[in-house]
Amino acid sequence: MKLKTLAALAALSVGAALPASAGQTFDAVKAKGYVQCAVNTGLAGFSFADSAGKWTGLDVDLCRAIAAAMFGDAEKAKFTPTTAQQRFTALQSGEVDVITRNATQTLLRDTSLGFNIAGVNFYDGQGFIVPTKSGLKSARELNGATICVQPGTTTELNLADYFRKNKMTFKPVLIEKLDELLQAYAAGRCDSYTTDASGLAAVRAGQLAGKGEHTILPERISKEPLGPIVRHGDDQWFDLVKWTLMGMIEAEEMGISQANVDEMLKSDDPAIKRFLGATPGYGKAVGVDEKWMYNVIKQVGNYGDSFERNVGAKTPLKLERGQNALWTNGGLLYAIPFR
Repeated sequence: MKLKTLAALAALSVGAALPASAGQTFDAVKAKGYVQCAVNTGLAGFSFADSAGKWTGLDVDLCRAIAAAMFGDAEKAKFTPTTAQQRFTALQSGEVDVITRNATQTLLRDTSLGFNIAGVNFYDGQGFIVPTKSGLKSARELNGATICVQPGTTTELNLADYFRKNKMTFKPVLIEKLDELLQAYAAGRCDSYTTDASGLAAVRAGQLAGKGEHTILPERISKEPLGPIVRHGDDQWFDLVKWTLMGMIEAEEMGISQANVDEMLKSDDPAIKRFLGATPGYGKAVGVDEKWMYNVIKQVGNYGDSFERNVGAKTPLKLERGQNALWTNGGLLYAIPFR
């Protein structure tokens, strides 16, 4: 009886090591030869296209990493700029394969919209920006203010909750397109603009640059875990997106970076050998080449590489790692074990 039990467990282990059956999205992406990602229409540090149409940013890097994992080539990524109201329709309709734009993950988005949340690539919180000349020092001073906000966002709902909770009143100015919204704010139609704090830092360094001084108020009125989102119904595609992000975090934990990944290929550490594909298994588990994580780190970098390049202290955004530091450094980033 004991031998039968052990045999059954062994069979279960072997089955668990096999990749899930590929679904419609995984097969379709593989067949067309590129990954189509929904990104922000333009948010410095996260997803921004230059005059030549070249996209860069933290969220863009995640899309490129998925392409590197899938095809061994980070350039096999294409970008669909979407507004807050367009992004979910684009995913539901199949126009895009994954949302890598700054999208907050919530219960209803994960369930009633028919999506799967594939991890967090940026922990954030909603804040407010005001013209410095207003003299405002706290969000509690915004009673009766006119607030610019994008419709169809968790930002809009959080704003209403915050003012109701604090028995304050406000007048919303709802504008879908970010450039138009910022023009309204800069022109004085709104006393404040509200969105995720990272977004406030991005527009202050980007679209609002040269339009006066602006202060980001200290309060954070919500939790905003931002990360990739895929459709229900294709576990293997979900696995690939999720574990690509986990791999970028794991690589930083292991000390594997874009600068040293080739040297790390020579490591005798069994965990590093498995991670970089020198010892096979992980690639097969997600249905791609065994060197998938080597390709991601070589071509895009680990999470820290991407953070510092796009939004870190030496960029115009000048963001500290904060909550987005590794758990070993006091942050929230923690890769699920690669085993």
